[in-house]
Amino acid sequence: MDYPGNLFVVAAPSGAGKSSLVKALLELDSHVQPSVSHTTRPPRGQEKHGREYFFVSEQEFDAMVAANGFVEWAHVHNFRYGTSKRAIEERMAQGADVILEIDYQGALQIKNIFANAISIFILPPSWEELRSRLERRGEDASEVIDVRMKNAAIEVAQVDKFDFVIINELFERALFDLKAIVHSQRLKFSAQRRARAETFKALLTP
Repeated sequence: MDYPGNLFVVAAPSGAGKSSLVKALLELDSHVQPSVSHTTRPPRGQEKHGREYFFVSEQEFDAMVAANGFVEWAHVHNFRYGTSKRAIEERMAQGADVILEIDYQGALQIKNIFANAISIFILPPSWEELRSRLERRGEDASEVIDVRMKNAAIEVAQVDKFDFVIINELFERALFDLKAIVHSQRLKFSAQRRARAETFKALLTP
């Protein structure tokens, strides 16, 4: 089904800067709204339930899976993450552009359900820089960082399946690239026709 709003799906290995880029975009563009995922992992730092994620128990997550409440869900770093289909559809139907921060497995599943979804992959400039960023975060033990680096190699290998790729070497440049992707997508014929249906009807009706 077509909706007036667009759906942007952003994936990246942990530490590539995906969350920081999406947060900056949301601050600059009020027409873009986040989709809040459900997860079984505990909150980090200043994260709040319903803002960064819906933090749920394994039992609550199981119940949503059984009720087909997720458009996608996956195991990531020993926890589960899921995206509510209803939440996405409601926002897009209202004309908002929805942006998802998601792992590559979920991004590919989303593309199978929402044909018009725009997939974006964020790459680090090098493996050395990725490890350095993970270490500077100060959130994970060395063995956890090792696991994240191993997973990152698997994730980066999927980059050719995405519509757009941004290399986050300089944050300001990467943010400019992300804004450019969002803006250019809004100007595509199919997106304009969905968003301005009445205008097209008036102009194209004999």
